[in-house]
Amino acid sequence: MHPITPPWSQPAQLQAQLQKRWDAGDMLRCQLTQEPLFPLALRLKTPSAHDLSHRFDEVRLWAAQLHSLPHGRVDTRETRNRLTGQNSVPHAVWVDTRDQALAWLGLQAQAQDFAQVVALTRQAQPRLLPWLAQRPLQAVALAREWPRLLQVVAWLQAHPRPGIYLRQVDIAGVHSKFLEDQKAVLMQLLDMALPEQAIDAACVGIYQFEARYGFLRKPTSVRFRMLDARTRLLPGTHAQDITLDADSFAQLDCPVSRVFITENEINYLALPPLPESLAVFGAGYGFEALVRAPWLHRCALFYWGDIDTHGFAILDQLREHFPQVQSVLMNEETLLHFEPLWGFEATPCPRTLHRLTSAEQALYTQLQEHRFGPSLRLEQEHIGFGWVQQALQRVLMQLI
Repeated sequence: MHPITPPWSQPAQLQAQLQKRWDAGDMLRCQLTQEPLFPLALRLKTPSAHDLSHRFDEVRLWAAQLHSLPHGRVDTRETRNRLTGQNSVPHAVWVDTRDQALAWLGLQAQAQDFAQVVALTRQAQPRLLPWLAQRPLQAVALAREWPRLLQVVAWLQAHPRPGIYLRQVDIAGVHSKFLEDQKAVLMQLLDMALPEQAIDAACVGIYQFEARYGFLRKPTSVRFRMLDARTRLLPGTHAQDITLDADSFAQLDCPVSRVFITENEINYLALPPLPESLAVFGAGYGFEALVRAPWLHRCALFYWGDIDTHGFAILDQLREHFPQVQSVLMNEETLLHFEPLWGFEATPCPRTLHRLTSAEQALYTQLQEHRFGPSLRLEQEHIGFGWVQQALQRVLMQLI
């Protein structure tokens, strides 16, 4: 049988207490703020009088282990026991200095990295010192990138709202890939270092980084094709697959009465000829480009997405902007007909949706509750093309 480990605090448990203080950032933070952290008392569970009487050899070994700790100070107190006599028993363990704590954890190099980050920031961007106090461990992780991050902050202080693309930022040693990769931390730093007038507070999140700090963004585009062979938007053949920036698309005012939006590229390309119709290649949850086109509001809109919870969530979001949208091929009949081709949705949407029809809501609820199986989905491209053509013909018949 293996010996039972005594219930008193072991060296590894004491080290774990110290590690928690590091993980909370306390050891680095106190270096910056000068708040007293050391000497630091570690919690110590000690032997009882009963232990001294009945497990004396184990207590002696335990005490010896504590006294051999290379970086801690052990305080003892005298005890008297009728069986073992007078003994000095550890009752407290202290770490007197930050250096001792770092040596115990083997983190001296990380602390040195933080010291260099603090020194550089204090000299170049003292406004960012509170950020270091709030996120010291993140600062250590960014130690190699920190000089370049400070260069970016200084550049934007000198060039507020520059009106150029990120690719055009000209800073020695800083490339646009670095700016893309560090957007999240740069937003935190820039919000602290730039004046209010240099920040568009209405633009939030890394996807609006450019707009928040006055950079140009790649124009949002719309990809579409005419389904009516009688209508040509450009000279040439009628099979035209066109991509325009959102503003140009908004100005088109296409001579169509119905628009089909689908999320799958092959389905978009394979949609059959339909009179007075246009196909748009969807963009998941992003509909800003379509919202800018006022002429779409007079058209009958049809959305074809996957039969899964996110497909219905996208439909729900689209209806926020275009209440007239109808779903196509997103029904229980289609789902059950293609049961052999069912797949699985990795992360189902948990939200309650408010813009679905009663039939759509019923199917959405069944998918959420796994009525047909766990995390079920039927992808658009798994639906037979003959079934698609029949569904589109029924749509046209309803509009006549």
